[in-house]
Amino acid sequence: MKHRKVKRVAIALEVEWGFKRHLETYAGCQRYADEAGWECSITPSMASILKINGGTPSFDGILARATVPLAAAAKRMNVPLVNLWMNTPVRSLPSVFPDCESSGKIAAEHLLSRGFKRFGYLGFLRDKYAVLQLAGFRDRLKQEGLDCSPFRFSRKDATTTTQGWKTLIEGMEKWVASLRPPTGIFVVNDLYCRYLIDVCRAQDLTIPQELGIVGCSNEATICSSPPPTLTSIDESREHVGYRAAALLNRMMKGSKPPKFPELVPLNTLIPRQSTDSYAAENPTVSRALRFMSENAHHPIKVTDVANKIGVNRRSLERQFKESLKKSIAREITRLRLARAKRRLVESTAPLKTVARDCGFRNADHLHKVFVRVEGSTPSQYRRQRGS
Repeated sequence: MKHRKVKRVAIALEVEWGFKRHLETYAGCQRYADEAGWECSITPSMASILKINGGTPSFDGILARATVPLAAAAKRMNVPLVNLWMNTPVRSLPSVFPDCESSGKIAAEHLLSRGFKRFGYLGFLRDKYAVLQLAGFRDRLKQEGLDCSPFRFSRKDATTTTQGWKTLIEGMEKWVASLRPPTGIFVVNDLYCRYLIDVCRAQDLTIPQELGIVGCSNEATICSSPPPTLTSIDESREHVGYRAAALLNRMMKGSKPPKFPELVPLNTLIPRQSTDSYAAENPTVSRALRFMSENAHHPIKVTDVANKIGVNRRSLERQFKESLKKSIAREITRLRLARAKRRLVESTAPLKTVARDCGFRNADHLHKVFVRVEGSTPSQYRRQRGS
């Protein structure tokens, strides 16, 4: 049997940055490569990709955040290249990207479901994916007759000079001060959520009661600490990498590259504390929501909420229903379930521990409420999400 030549593929994705979006993209590329039997090299060095031995290119294909020199060299040497960098200055490259416009729609849908009527967007000025995020966010809000107040800035200026950083923070402070709580905010990525939260704290704004925040990328470490944990959209970056490698495989076999970028749909939002409350215009209801959000994991009751707020129970229940169209007890249950779902996915703690930590009487109480509201048991929910 004739020996089949093993394909050699270069992967240049700047994994040294350490962000989940880069590492997961690489993981997806490598998973496909393993299935296809490729020989892959993580290649941060441009020189090693472009090197030619005796007139033969070093690689049969390239998966990369494509720069102008790399794209030009690949074209000159007739080596198939698939681009994974949305902001590349090179036009018309075969590319695979997450569907950033859908991330804006997902963020808007989530914030609308939390009762927000006013919205903001924090993101980069010229980056293509930020432009698409904002377009999707606004498109979904427009369907409800709503819009958002954006604050956009140059990422390069903000991250390369001290004055640029100072200008960013001062601009963010003015923008946050101009917002009228409660406001739901979609942020370009999780790291900038943390910068935003620092600005909010300096202005004594509470999250999520006054500002609800949704990030993007679901960077685990950034999202999980410090409090509040961040609601974030997972961009399916491993799937993006896998699809990019599959496209490269077709091109290496002679298929024509597609005319337009391939977009990988997003459908996963991970809710956490930064949107763990409903927005309310009524100041009494807003104070009640804040107390409930901070204490629902304790065995509190409706009377505890009323006593803490200093309002008659019947009056508070009436105001709550008029404002949010739901009962106080139902909101306490929702907060407990949201916390329980996070614990089930993010830890291996036994159900009795999850129940105790989330304000339920015991594991049986958690089980009954979970089945009634979610339609599945806590154990099934955990298994379905791979924990």
